[in-house]
Amino acid sequence: MISISAMKKFILYFFILLLVLSCKNEPYFLTKIEGKQLPVTEGINSKKEIEDFIKPYKESVDKEMNTIISYTTSNLVRTDGELESSLGNLMADLCFEKANPIFKSRNGKNIDFALFNYGGIRAGITQGNITTQNAFNLMPFENNLVVVELSSQKIEELVQYLIKENKANPISKHVQLVITKSGYTLKIKNQLLDKNKTYFVLTSDYLQNGGDHMNFFKDPINLYPIDYKIRSAIIDYLKETDTIKVNLDGRFRIEK
Repeated sequence: MISISAMKKFILYFFILLLVLSCKNEPYFLTKIEGKQLPVTEGINSKKEIEDFIKPYKESVDKEMNTIISYTTSNLVRTDGELESSLGNLMADLCFEKANPIFKSRNGKNIDFALFNYGGIRAGITQGNITTQNAFNLMPFENNLVVVELSSQKIEELVQYLIKENKANPISKHVQLVITKSGYTLKIKNQLLDKNKTYFVLTSDYLQNGGDHMNFFKDPINLYPIDYKIRSAIIDYLKETDTIKVNLDGRFRIEK
C-alpha cells in the first residue's frame, strides 16, 4: 500500500515534469509569408515641416545641376559610328587631357593612351547648352581614373578584345587601330607596337579590376591611382571648354 507521503512526492514530481516539458523550446518553421501593397499616390498627405526642411537643399542642388557649363554644336552620342563615336572620342580624349598632367607631375612620364568601355557611357548630350546634370547623366558612377603599365603582350590582348567586341569602346586619339583582311595594324602615338616596351594606359578603377571582361587590365606591371573621378574630369573639362566640337577621325576602323 502506497503511503500518503509517497503519494505526495509522486504528485510533486509529476507536476515538476509537466512544468519542465511545457518550458521546452520547440523550433519554429516559416509556413507562410503575407504581403500588402501600399501604393504611393498624390493622395498621401505630405509633411510640410519635412518639405520645408528639404526645400533649401533641393533648390541648391537643382541650381547646381542646371548650371550651364559648356555648349555643343551637335548631338553627342555613342551610336553615331561603327567602332568609334562622338561621345566616346570626347570622353577618352578629355580624360587623357585632364589626367596626363597629374600623372606626369608624379611620375615624370606621359600616358600613352586612354581606353574605357562602351557600356560606361550612360547617356548622350543633345545639341545646345550642356549642364552639370548632363555630366552626371553621362557618368553616374563614382569611378576613379587609374593608369596601368602594361606589357606589349597585354596590349595585344587589349586589341584582340576590341576586335572581338566590335563596339565603339571609347579610345583616345593616340591610337590608330585598323582591322585589315589579314589581321590588324596598330600605332600608338604614330609608332608601331614595340614588343620590348611597356605602355601606360589610362582607364577606370572598375575596368582595371576586370570589369566588362577587360581582364588584360588586371595584374599590371604597375598601377598608378590618379585620385580623380571620371565625372570630375568631365565637368572640369567642360567648364574650361566653351564649345565642344567632336569628329569621327577613324582612330578605330575597318579597312575598306
